[in-house]
This record gives sequence, structure tokens and C-alpha cells, in this order.
Amino acid sequence: MSGLRRAALVVFLLVVFGLFATPAPLVGEASKDAQQKLVQAQIVLTVSEGKRLIARAVAQMPVVKEALKNGMVIIAKGTTNTYVAEEILARKIPHGAYVLGRTYPEKGGKRLKDVDRMNDIILVNGKLREDLSLDEAVKQLKGGDVVIKGANALDYPNRIAAVITGSSDAGTTGKILPYIGARKAHLVVPVGLEKQVVGSALEIVRKVREPIETLNEVYPMFLLDGQIVTELEALDLLACVSVFQAAAGGIGGAEGAVRLVCRGAREQVQNALKLTEQIQGEPPFVE
Repeated sequence: MSGLRRAALVVFLLVVFGLFATPAPLVGEASKDAQQKLVQAQIVLTVSEGKRLIARAVAQMPVVKEALKNGMVIIAKGTTNTYVAEEILARKIPHGAYVLGRTYPEKGGKRLKDVDRMNDIILVNGKLREDLSLDEAVKQLKGGDVVIKGANALDYPNRIAAVITGSSDAGTTGKILPYIGARKAHLVVPVGLEKQVVGSALEIVRKVREPIETLNEVYPMFLLDGQIVTELEALDLLACVSVFQAAAGGIGGAEGAVRLVCRGAREQVQNALKLTEQIQGEPPFVE
């Protein structure tokens, strides 16, 4: 084969196999402009600060706002829901007045003060219906109404939560779950990231229900398959930023705290920082 033909063949093969094509950009290079506009910031939230943030987000959820205008909103009792009730009702609620079950340290720690207990919070078209019991309210649920129920365990990868029930009749959970499903109401589950558990919530619920000998009280649990709202969803809703959890824990009051990283346009991330600065310093639920 002549030198000219050999050179032509080489050029042909290079073209055929794309070796003359523009090299593909390395990962990340194709979006240099976007990366230059993207900023990030970290946010550390204590458990009580996280509850306050979640509560503010729940109050701003479109389904909640719509139900407050043209439907029913039921706020079940709980620590996180105490904050939710404060945000929706725009008034302070004594801590302990709107709580049923509670988890204390086995030894030491602080206890809630004795306060007058509140009735279940039920709002119809935005108005508090103190004459309406929870038993009556759930029977009136309809599509589009909202039930807000906290949780004790969070299986975040599967977006499902679980709740402990200390009552023999399954308490509030046993009252509301059948009607939520039957009436196609929305279940909103505000729950902090500190309640994440290892493993599947479904498997955990199955295990605690196993009929084996129990040396102390192991309470049954129920799954809550609703719209999960953690600190991540709260920041996404309120500041339009993407968020991921980078770490957890701390000392000096930051035990159980979460370290989050927010990303987005500069203005969005700055708004997230301003928002969290407003709630940082929220005192512990039990002082």
C-alpha cells in the first residue's frame, strides 16, 4: 500500500471512530457557569429550632392553607405539633398543655411543668371549633381536609414515619387513620431529623408487634404514610433551596442537632440564612 493510501486510510478510520470529534467535557466542566452562580451555606439547628422551622413550613403548605380557607384542619397533640399550633393560631401555647405521650431520660433530666391541658385543636374554615370533639371531627373529614400528626420514628429514605401508641385502643392514631384513608384526607407528618431510625420503619413496626415475652413495656407502633415534613422540606418550601444533611449531634444544648447544607442562588441561600437566624435561639421545649 502506498504512503498516500495509508494516510488516507488512517484519516478515514479516525473520522469513523470519532477520534477527531471535540473531546467530551469532564464531569462538572459543562456547567461551569451554573457552578459559578451556585452558592452554599451550612446551618446548624437544635431540636427545638428544627421544630419551630418545621412548624412554620407546615403553616405555609398549600394543602394546609387551602384547608384553612375551605375545609377542616385537625392538629393532633404532640411536641412538634405544639409549635405547629402556635404558628397556625398565632398565639403562644404553654409547653405541656398540648402533649400526650412523652419520652424522658430514664434517669435525671427535666420534666414538663403541670399546666392546664387543652382540647384537641380542630379548625373549620379557619375558625377554631372548641365545640367539636376529635371523635366527631374525624367522622366529618372529606377530601382535601388535613390531619397533622407527629411521629416518633422516621425512615427518611422511604419517606415513611411511625408513631408509638401507649393506649390499649391505639389512642389518637387509632381514631384518625381509618378516616384519613376512607375520606381521602391529607396526612401531614411534621417530624425532625433527630427521629431518624436505623432500618425500615415497616420492619420495626412488625418487630415491636411480635408476641414474645417482654421484660418491660414495649409499646406497639403504627405506620404513618403521609407527607413527611422535616427540616429539609421546610427549608425547601420556605427558601426554595436544595438541602442535604451533612452531620448531626453536638454538646451544650446541641445534642440531637442537625447540620444542614443549603445550595442555590445567592439570594435564595441568603434568605435561608436569614430565616434560620430568626429561629436560632429557640429555647428547649422543657426548660
